[in-house]
Amino acid sequence: MTSLLTGQRQAAIRERLARDGRVIAATMAREFSVSEDTIRRDLREMAAAGLCERVYGGALPLAPSGAPLASRQEKAGPAKAELARVAAGILPRDGTIFIDAGSTNIALARQIAPDLRATIVTNSPSVALAVPEAPGLRVVLVGGQFDPHTGACLGAKAVSDAERLCPDLVVLGACGVDPVEGVTAFSQEEAEFKRRMALSGRSVMVIATADKLGTVAPFRVIAASKMTRMVTEADAGPAILAAFADGGTDVVRVPVR
Repeated sequence: MTSLLTGQRQAAIRERLARDGRVIAATMAREFSVSEDTIRRDLREMAAAGLCERVYGGALPLAPSGAPLASRQEKAGPAKAELARVAAGILPRDGTIFIDAGSTNIALARQIAPDLRATIVTNSPSVALAVPEAPGLRVVLVGGQFDPHTGACLGAKAVSDAERLCPDLVVLGACGVDPVEGVTAFSQEEAEFKRRMALSGRSVMVIATADKLGTVAPFRVIAASKMTRMVTEADAGPAILAAFADGGTDVVRVPVR
């Protein structure tokens, strides 16, 4: 009977995560008339099974799978292209722009207007190759050990290069984005590089499909309040978009067909 009740609780927790995008341990404990320790044990078991990510006081849905870059490029292609098109239109016309690795950021690089007079810095060979050839565009590739899974150059050399940069805009890749937990990544090495780049930039923009909002990956990059701007799909939940806006982020909503 105990096992069945545990299964019922965890099924209800999964339903609540899917419906509300977050569960609070204290609230679930009251609803089930059990201790918070019991709910926390449920959440630990669910997190170990890859069903959620534990956060302080409860749990969030796990960020969309950290699949290899090649697989991610095939997913939601039209949506990413439309987000990238709008984001490209609000890039600074000159100065230095850092573009992080990621499938959506590759789409952004393809959309860069050839009449920009800017230096594009990236740790992604795919981003570097996607930038249009134009007289006013200069591309600088950050060094480091190449990780084919993420499509990024990472490690000590990449972090060292990041510390020497002061871009006008950092376009940060994100695995998960939440108003409370902030921007998160799947690997510690990736999170460290992203964090250094975000701290070095004068402003930070994140382009995220709606399925990444309200989710969390294991390693924190920056707080949501450090995002200057977020470009996302217009049909994302109004409550979560309002939470980002209330935290000081300029939210650009893009209708995606």
